Amino acid sequence: MNPKERIEELVKIINEANYNYYVLDNPTITDQEFDKYLRELEELEKKYPEYTLVDSPTKRVGGEVLDKFTKVTHKIPMLSIGDVFNEDEVREFDERIKKMGVNPEYVCELKIDGLAVSLQYEKGVLVRGATRGDGVVGEDITHNVKTIKAIPLKLTRDIDIEVRGEIYMEKETLAKLNRERELEGLPLLQNVRNAAAGSVRQLDSKVAAKRNLNNFIYHLPNPLDYGIEKHDEALKFMSDLGFKVNPANRLVHSIDEAIEFIEEYTLKRADLPYEIDGVVIKVNDINEQRELGSTAKYPRWVVAYKFPHNDVLTKLTDIIFTVGRTGQITPNAVLEPVLVMGSTIKRATLHNEDFVNNLGLMIGDIVEVHKAGDVIPEVKGALKERRTGAEKPFVMITECPICKAKLVKKEGQVDYYCPNPNCPARGIEALIHFASRDAMNIDGLGDEIIEDFYNLGFLKSITDFYHLKDYEEEILSLEGFGRKSFENMINAIENTKHNSLEKLLFGLGISGVGSKTAKILAENYGHIDALMNASVEDLLTIKDIGDILAKSIYNYFKENRNLIDKLKMLDINMEYLGVKKKTSDYITGKKFVMTGAISFMPRDEIKRLIEEYNGTFADSVSKKTDVVIVGSDPGSKYDKAKELGITIWNEEMFKKVVDSLNSNE
Repeated sequence: MNPKERIEELVKIINEANYNYYVLDNPTITDQEFDKYLRELEELEKKYPEYTLVDSPTKRVGGEVLDKFTKVTHKIPMLSIGDVFNEDEVREFDERIKKMGVNPEYVCELKIDGLAVSLQYEKGVLVRGATRGDGVVGEDITHNVKTIKAIPLKLTRDIDIEVRGEIYMEKETLAKLNRERELEGLPLLQNVRNAAAGSVRQLDSKVAAKRNLNNFIYHLPNPLDYGIEKHDEALKFMSDLGFKVNPANRLVHSIDEAIEFIEEYTLKRADLPYEIDGVVIKVNDINEQRELGSTAKYPRWVVAYKFPHNDVLTKLTDIIFTVGRTGQITPNAVLEPVLVMGSTIKRATLHNEDFVNNLGLMIGDIVEVHKAGDVIPEVKGALKERRTGAEKPFVMITECPICKAKLVKKEGQVDYYCPNPNCPARGIEALIHFASRDAMNIDGLGDEIIEDFYNLGFLKSITDFYHLKDYEEEILSLEGFGRKSFENMINAIENTKHNSLEKLLFGLGISGVGSKTAKILAENYGHIDALMNASVEDLLTIKDIGDILAKSIYNYFKENRNLIDKLKMLDINMEYLGVKKKTSDYITGKKFVMTGAISFMPRDEIKRLIEEYNGTFADSVSKKTDVVIVGSDPGSKYDKAKELGITIWNEEMFKKVVDSLNSNE
């Protein structure tokens, strides 16, 4: 087979595999096979660039960087959909349609919480992806759209067509992304909608490529041009072309059945892998859609039922600034008190300067507030059309609001910090953090009590918690404190001495170390002494610990050994009390790379085994790699390992290692 034919064959194999995996959720080849085919294709395209196809999967990896976004005018406007919020309004929608002489069937679809996109194909090849914009003019995001594996680069037919859908991020993808950002000390992404929208509006397509975005297609703007007269037929037509169409759609024959669909997915909503904020109800017959037409704002043949909102409107009366335990400065919204999901909200974090500016908030705005994840109060945006002219612009402060030290902004980060380690606000926040539920969990010591104790001089550092019993007389004289509450507080403090190491590590407030990272460190080192003696290089061998975080941990213990010694003298436990990771001279502390297939164990099982024994599993060979496991049909990683003189385990050697581990259990 000549190179041109082989390239064509490989493109077909890989694109079919991508379609089966990302669209049908039905993998047909192993990861090892996929990697092998992709590697071979990359090498052939490099050698014979003239044979590279327009729908080559190698075009999805990202790398194109734009100077700016160009504007795109939609040939057919992308109209908004009118919203309804209860059953009565759904029935009114049905009645209005029937009054216009239509007795419709409906198609019910889930309203995906993401970013609307228009995709344009010429002769079956993707030529442009664009945002909705204002409905008439959007922005060209083709370079980012190409990185989304659920979007076909080439259709199953050589056809000119435009389709529309939603780019979205799955819940677990956002959770994983935020875990990584937490470890790197970066601000967390607030929700899947913002994360998806922010990803596709990056000028550098590598960012979007790393975000693992997804897509559903749900609308064909001109179905009659293709001889299609029903919306459910249009969905099947687009699916047959290779698009990912959400299977959670249903043809219903009455508005009662539509309401049943709404009730069904109201219950199923939490279990879906993606966020939805409602159900879209569309007249199925395309000719009836045309007959019903549109108002100046919305089509008459479709409506979006929105799930009951936890969003409310209130006034932003001020923006104040607080100082966190690391010195981080956070702007906070002061709100006219408003009831949100059963609780009165007066404050909400505004995260950082960029967050406020991106929302375009002004003091005095009417703002939309909700509870993110049904728990944390969050400002979603301002109703700019309700401004009176009396609003005041937001201005970021330049000095610490407590100690007046000049604020600093770390390179590459969005947050400002108070550099004064003795700033009183930092001290109070550090104490509150140490006592919090996910840290040492001192029951009976709320934020206000800790602040009072700080101001009274009872608490200045975390070791002072364990000396509060010496202030019995003074504390009992305070309002709200009786003998029983004092004894409960002291008992709760004493109980923290028996916490597992990860609770202490989180409570110490090491920059970048969240509760999950604290658990990882405790599992890996077992005792705080081992962690304190770890070098930056040692820390970097741990999965999910990057360079910034490793330096942060190392520097903390370099500067705070006296504090740890004081905590030891107070008999506070310094050991991890959970199930420790296993150790092996073969694996522990070493970095592994795998190439080729091992006959007796799949790749994911090998990865799990290495991590179980406190080794690191990496994707590429470097000078830091300790061992390369080589199976059948290895790739270029094998050659790189030989070139660098790295230890190589063939299948026979790896089998001996596995047998040795099993025999020791």
